[in-house]
Amino acid sequence: MKIMIVTDAWEPQVNGVVRTLTATRRELQALGHAVDLMTPLECKTLPCPTYPEIRLSILPGRHVRRRIEAFAPRALHIATEGPLGLAARAWALRNKMPFTTAYHTRFPEYVQARCGVPLAWTYRFLRWFHGPAQAVMAPTPVVLNDLKTHGITNGVLWTRGVDLDVFFPRRENTLDTEHPIFLYVGRVAVEKNVEAFLALDLPGSKWVAGVGPALADLKARYPDARYLGVLKQPELARVYASADVFVFPSRTDTFGLVLLEALASGLPVAAYPVTGPIDVLGDSPAGALNDDLRQACLDALRISRATARAHAERFSWRTASEQFLAHLHPLSA
Repeated sequence: MKIMIVTDAWEPQVNGVVRTLTATRRELQALGHAVDLMTPLECKTLPCPTYPEIRLSILPGRHVRRRIEAFAPRALHIATEGPLGLAARAWALRNKMPFTTAYHTRFPEYVQARCGVPLAWTYRFLRWFHGPAQAVMAPTPVVLNDLKTHGITNGVLWTRGVDLDVFFPRRENTLDTEHPIFLYVGRVAVEKNVEAFLALDLPGSKWVAGVGPALADLKARYPDARYLGVLKQPELARVYASADVFVFPSRTDTFGLVLLEALASGLPVAAYPVTGPIDVLGDSPAGALNDDLRQACLDALRISRATARAHAERFSWRTASEQFLAHLHPLSA
């Protein structure tokens, strides 16, 4: 089947959306499907206000129309609510083509944290955007219920996976500081709550891997922590293997792929008991969830790397991609 995926989030961004779409395309192609990804790399772009690492396509409507009509997909999936997603949605409605959408991140909460926009305004936009879709795919039952609470009732579950061949247990010395080593990986932005981690009084040392608009400020305020930039997956795997605890301070993530990467590397997780960590860990002993993040970090030190890995092995990109495929609404042959 010919499948077109339209996304406003793509390389050089390194985040869960990009990794999810990359893995999904790989698995769908392995299953014999033709997958065309439309991304901002094809368009003129400008930096997103308050988040310049994200590039927004400028007036992409004509380009989107040409690309969709040239590829002639049997199934159309719109992954994001940005300019490309809006243009693809408009084309699909004009041409009466069924399409699916996805809800990857807590967009209203992020916009509120970054710009102060009331949640009700953004959820109104999301109801408008996702309403005509045959299905809106979300990563966890909790997120689906959250969407339903805000009037988005066409949600379906599309879970996530991890590459168990890249991320696996071993001991490395890439992070050459005092143990125990506490590690955060992800965007360094206000909605990720990284400061809650850096402000903790913990033994050993702290590391942050990632970039984002809050990085310079946090470096200045917490100079004792160590900072890494964006890492490719093999480098990142060695970083996970060098740490003792993975700290996930976010309270707003819908899932958190980095949680799976850390667990697959044998790295126990410390996090708040909120959506994302709860959905990944459930009642597994592979992580420590506590409203007192410092206590969660200390508790996680007692978790074995084998326990962490065993839990990660429950997640597969093949299973997640087959789930994605089942939710598509292809045109009749």
